[in-house]
Amino acid sequence: MEKKDICVGNMECAACSASVERVLKRLDGMRQVSVNLATEKAHVEYDPDQLSMEKIEQTIRKAGFTVMEDEQEQKIKKDTQMVSRKIRLLVSIAISVPLMVFSMGHMFGLPTFPPIVQMLLATLVMGCGYTFFTQGYKNLFLLHPNMDSLVAVGTTASYVYSAANMFRGEHMHLYFEGVGTIITLVMLGKYMEAKSKDKTGAAIRKLMELAPQTATVIRNGLVSVIGAKRVVVGDVVLVKPGEKIPVDGVITEGTTSVDESLLTGESMPVEKQTGDTVYGATINTTGAITYRASKVGSDTALSGIIKLVQDAQGSKAPIARVADKVAGYFVPVVMAIALAVFLVWKLTGSEFDFALNCAVSVLVIACPCALGLATPIAIMVASGKGAQMGILFCDAGSIEELHSVKTIAFDKTGTLTQGKPVVTDILSENPSQTLALAASLEQASEHPLSKAIVQKAQEEGLSLRKATDFLAVVGEGVIGNVDGRPVKIGNGKLIDIPATSVQQMEKLSGEGKTPLAVSSDNKIIGIIAVADTLRKETKETIRELEKMGVRTVMLTGDNERTAKAIAGECGVRAYFAGQLPGQKEATIRKLRETYGATAMVGDGINDAPALAQADTGIAVGSATDVARESADVVLVRNNLQDVAKAIRLSQATMRNIKQNLFWAFFYNCLGIPIAAGVLTLFGGPSLSPMVASLAMSLSSLTVVGNALRLNRFTA
Repeated sequence: MEKKDICVGNMECAACSASVERVLKRLDGMRQVSVNLATEKAHVEYDPDQLSMEKIEQTIRKAGFTVMEDEQEQKIKKDTQMVSRKIRLLVSIAISVPLMVFSMGHMFGLPTFPPIVQMLLATLVMGCGYTFFTQGYKNLFLLHPNMDSLVAVGTTASYVYSAANMFRGEHMHLYFEGVGTIITLVMLGKYMEAKSKDKTGAAIRKLMELAPQTATVIRNGLVSVIGAKRVVVGDVVLVKPGEKIPVDGVITEGTTSVDESLLTGESMPVEKQTGDTVYGATINTTGAITYRASKVGSDTALSGIIKLVQDAQGSKAPIARVADKVAGYFVPVVMAIALAVFLVWKLTGSEFDFALNCAVSVLVIACPCALGLATPIAIMVASGKGAQMGILFCDAGSIEELHSVKTIAFDKTGTLTQGKPVVTDILSENPSQTLALAASLEQASEHPLSKAIVQKAQEEGLSLRKATDFLAVVGEGVIGNVDGRPVKIGNGKLIDIPATSVQQMEKLSGEGKTPLAVSSDNKIIGIIAVADTLRKETKETIRELEKMGVRTVMLTGDNERTAKAIAGECGVRAYFAGQLPGQKEATIRKLRETYGATAMVGDGINDAPALAQADTGIAVGSATDVARESADVVLVRNNLQDVAKAIRLSQATMRNIKQNLFWAFFYNCLGIPIAAGVLTLFGGPSLSPMVASLAMSLSSLTVVGNALRLNRFTA
């Protein structure tokens, strides 16, 4: 099965995207199609044995649309179109304003243009808006009418009727100024809409601009500056203080602090030394470093983030399907309504002019754009805003699903906790001496608990002695000699522990810590407790989520006693101990059946099945690649508080989408009857086609403007 994104041009409204989707779905071998109006892309999944890309592109072109090679070509074409649109709009305004003023001059005591001049000026304006007619009629004849078709049919009807009256000498029933004004107002609305839509891609452009253009590499002992895109895996890269790091890699020489805020949103610089990973687009702030490139081009962390955001912006949320379905039938239905309105008014004795104006107003006021843009434009803005905050949504569906989450299950190790043990307590008459003695023996061990003790001693600045006759006893502890004295560190199986010390160790165990007795010359000299401590933001995050009405649960492979202690400390409502990967997945399934939509937050390979099973899988920034690939949301900053922020952003986005959809449906439900002249039945006014065209333009701008408000979102 092949997957590909195709850049599609000439899509003006939701009816266009619905047409592309419809014709592609008919192809044999096409498995899935999703066309996004806001990003102007078609995501296709097809069987290459049955269907070729050439056939897909040919089908799109036959439907009246264009296919562009890549995003660069798409951008160049859009920029060119914007310049052309602006010029044609300015010319159209320059013509239509005097056309309207001097065609209606008699109302203001001004001279009027002769009918032939009015017709000539209206024709010039129609030339400025030629795309409405070329694309509108083309799509109409292909039986895929769109918004251009509505404008083209409506203005053509007014133009032909006015021309016929002019040649018959009936100069009181000319609507050339209406034709010019309608086209100009619609052009103005489309131009402003395009400018507004362009703002929704600002986040992606900012991310792309982060990457430096050049890199200093050392090849065969020679230092040279090359384009960052020419760096290959294995190159040795030199970065001086203040310079941007061009690609991802591992430091081979030097120490420094790196500002990763552009990538992660984390304000504090991160200390880096030999063996640490650095990421492209981050800023080297203090020392000069050399590093070996490990990931370049599309494999860098920045490229991965950009790809995730683009995928999310290009995908469709489930809520969009309703609007898409309506939009697919919208234009033909509107045309049928316009025809019916004309016939009803004419058959009931109304004047031809009134019936025509009502029909044209119906055609012009109807706006499938607002319907089609309601969801994708909000998704685009939300995805970009999330990226700026270090929250990456993998697709539009994850934004929609997250807002309704009722329960969040957290993995313990590395998610709620730091993921590595540290010394928490030293119970001894001489803590420093006990720690130094223990660390001297433990430095010969690779066990995580041993490393925690050694690290604590180093932090305290203690000097360590050499240990001899070291022996690790599995499940019990370690023994050896330090300065010729026998030393033991372990549990009751290894050391004879007095009752008072046993009580102290049990108390520490009840707090979720691992107590280790330290003896010298077969006499207990102290107890060192080691534990995987909570992240600094864990408690606040749990409190915040519970306050939001979200049930919090902890899943851990630890024993019941440790799990209970950690759960009590962090404040989760429930916990499940002794959870293997398969059991975590089953627990997520049970939570979902019991409480509804469930999210899973994790970071390890063993969390991948649960992340995939959850309605929304959330991987924290330090997560393994497997966990990230199984997740729907990735928290780049490795900060648990972003879980609550992600939910709030999702909720704000869904509110925005519902507001957009309400406005789009309400506008059309209200506007079409008024344009049809319903108010005149009750003594009210009729709606002129010019006012209808202005209202249509404003409806799209309202939806886009409302979506752009998400840029002001603060968690």
